[in-house]
Amino acid sequence: MKLRTLLVGAALAGLAGPALAQDKVVNLKLSHWVPPSHPLQKAAEEWGASLEKASGGTIKSTVYPSQQLGKAFDHYDMVRDGIAEVGYINPGYQPGRFPIIAAGEIPFMIGEVHSGNKAVDKWYRKYAGTEMKDVKYCFSFILDPTTWHTTAKKKIMVPDDIKGMKVRPSQATIATWVTQLGGTNVQASATEVRDVMEKGVADAVQFPWGSVPLLGVDKVTKYHMDASIATTMFQWLINQKVYDGMSAAQKKAVDDHCTNEWSDKFAGPWGDFERAGLAKVKALPDHEVYTITPDQLALWKKSAEPLHKTWADAVKKVGGDPDTIMKELRAALAENKAAY
Repeated sequence: MKLRTLLVGAALAGLAGPALAQDKVVNLKLSHWVPPSHPLQKAAEEWGASLEKASGGTIKSTVYPSQQLGKAFDHYDMVRDGIAEVGYINPGYQPGRFPIIAAGEIPFMIGEVHSGNKAVDKWYRKYAGTEMKDVKYCFSFILDPTTWHTTAKKKIMVPDDIKGMKVRPSQATIATWVTQLGGTNVQASATEVRDVMEKGVADAVQFPWGSVPLLGVDKVTKYHMDASIATTMFQWLINQKVYDGMSAAQKKAVDDHCTNEWSDKFAGPWGDFERAGLAKVKALPDHEVYTITPDQLALWKKSAEPLHKTWADAVKKVGGDPDTIMKELRAALAENKAAY
């Protein structure tokens, strides 16, 4: 009887062994281009730690900040090619490549970061599988609305002031706008802005508030317009091959960390940090934070109107229906109370 019990136990153990075997450990490199002091570093670390816990310790991650694995402009391709298994991208760094998501880049579309995170992510999930088909989409989020910051050379008040200026835009749609207004664009990642302005390569930048002192841009600017102009779209993406190679349990853990709720959980603290930067810049000596009149704001809005057609034409070129896409975005913004 004892021998029989041992044999049955051994047989059951043999059957159960593969099914209960520990999942193979997956190590993820999480890449971004801002410094370790940036709120995004903590967000990535917390996302990775939560994912590790949810996967029973089988999905581990290491965060690589400051362009350690590659340039800011290359992050989509880095995730696609597996240089980084997970990465943060700014689709506006590659003009024309992702025309649908650029709808959210149009000035005066989105006015609040927390509700904006959820609205943009909810809207874009329908299109990410087509527009960013080389990777696994995790979620989208946005930047707290940006504004104009300039050197001591010139204060920007109305659209005509952009004429002749050298501007570092925050994304591709702003770059188009600068060109339409008679300015010249200067390409530089966020961490390179101080350098290009210090060297006189750029006179102005479209930036959120908190990043001005964080990235040293306060050392090279003087004038700051207190008006929400536009935002920037971002995605948190995963290498498709790595995801496909995970177990069912690991995939579920990843999917549970690629939700609409995670879009603001991940990026909300960054939005709060940027908004708090307004008070910090106001407190800086030898800096002027100024407002514009309703009439001046109306001029800015009118000057941005041609960008809607430019965006629609780009979407049509890839077979999209711009009227439907824009209607859906506006509906998501209205539902989440995120419209400008």
